[in-house]
Amino acid sequence: MPKLAALFSPERAADVIDADTRRLLEDRFEVVWADAGHAAGPAQPGKPPALDPAAVPDLAAGADVLLTSWGTPHLGKELWSDGNGPKVVAHAAGTVKNLIDPSILDQGVAVFSAGPRIAWSVGEYCLASMLTLARRLPRFDGAIRQGGWKQADIRGHELAGAKVGIVGASSTARALITLLKPFGCDVVVYDPYLTADRAADLGVRTTNLEEAVESPFLTIHVPNVPETKGMITRELLERVPDGAVVVNSSRGPAVDQQALLDHVLDGRLYAALDVYDPEPPTFDATVLQASNLQLSPHIAGDTAEGHLALAGYVLADVLKWLDDGTRGPSFVDPAVWSIAA
Repeated sequence: MPKLAALFSPERAADVIDADTRRLLEDRFEVVWADAGHAAGPAQPGKPPALDPAAVPDLAAGADVLLTSWGTPHLGKELWSDGNGPKVVAHAAGTVKNLIDPSILDQGVAVFSAGPRIAWSVGEYCLASMLTLARRLPRFDGAIRQGGWKQADIRGHELAGAKVGIVGASSTARALITLLKPFGCDVVVYDPYLTADRAADLGVRTTNLEEAVESPFLTIHVPNVPETKGMITRELLERVPDGAVVVNSSRGPAVDQQALLDHVLDGRLYAALDVYDPEPPTFDATVLQASNLQLSPHIAGDTAEGHLALAGYVLADVLKWLDDGTRGPSFVDPAVWSIAA
């Protein structure tokens, strides 16, 4: 029976492993669980403790599979230095770029990430934000709270049939595209790596960055790489139509945050921000009181159902890989490491 080491705290295990997945783990693997004594420190409100890096070598010794998540320390190359390290790293969380050194991919280590499952949660957030702001619901909500009623100068808009500009064809963007299908939107995507054939399969069309931003709905889905830093410039934001909804759930540095806020504060644009530059942000009262601005604390991918599904999502693909070498949707392709989130 292969050996699996779960490299995160019991609290995190309860957060990302549902009962069925726990039973499957115990059925298919000899499981080594971290316990409270392996924690790097006490838990903080709403945040399970991280694993002590010093505990990793002993927990991982002889393991075929490493199951990781938030709170797992960086896995150093020394775990594979003798040529007999774990065959699989299964990450029940998002990006693996801060978790592993890409050199282990050259040793044939298979890496899996639950990023595509998280993408569905983020896609729902984006859809909800687009609908909420398009219908101007925060403004109507605020008016009633202040004793008002209908606002003669405000009328919401529909998403159905509208043009939606998407920057970056990430897994989150693809989840959103699926969610948009019932609305019959004209979806245009800017991504230099998206081929016309793949776009056709998704039911969208490719475009340049300038046309993408010239949409009444604009949503950003790019990885945090040097090429995307500041890519949505002040000049591009000036091309966004009046009254448009802008959603950023990817990376704060991708957008000129101050330029976007300037357009929000003068009433020209509506924006939903889940990511910032820096994080957490510090905003003055003028920004915080803007009724055309929706703010959330980097939680677009954080849902109760989504978190509990993460370990099961990667485990399903790990078992297929071990059984017959099948690459499931959570497999991290070494060929796209440089442009991955």
